[in-house]
Amino acid sequence: MTDISKVTDYLYVGSRVGKEHADELKVLNFNLIISMIGQMPPDNIYTLPPFKTLWIKTYDTFFTPISVKKLLVGVEAALPIIQNKGKVLVFCMQGKRRSVAMAAAILISMGHTSEQAIDLLTTARKAADPRRWYIRRQIKAFEKYWQKRELIWQRK
Repeated sequence: MTDISKVTDYLYVGSRVGKEHADELKVLNFNLIISMIGQMPPDNIYTLPPFKTLWIKTYDTFFTPISVKKLLVGVEAALPIIQNKGKVLVFCMQGKRRSVAMAAAILISMGHTSEQAIDLLTTARKAADPRRWYIRRQIKAFEKYWQKRELIWQRK
């Protein structure tokens, strides 16, 4: 059984999914799977139909924080899926920080504040650790970036 938590009707967060979870994930019918793992296995079944997977190479240390640019890549892939009533799964090795940071960025893009996103994630997923200082910092940085971006879009 996979370690996946439902955050909203459109967003799920989990720990590493292996090929042994493929049948279960087919049933769950995710429209997009975002992997936040640094190394993708060479025989990754999730790169083949019916799966649509975005692999964003990230690591979980304060020396190598997840960039706002990488969070934006995930958000820009997830938004059209969500707007079309689809479901997105974000995972990393433990489902604690990298996937949670991406999920927070997605929630921010859907109108939540960073604090609302953090609260929602920690309520939905007990293992979530978005308050780790270097993860929270990147979530806040994404929120700031997204707010500026929205202001620019509103002025156009």
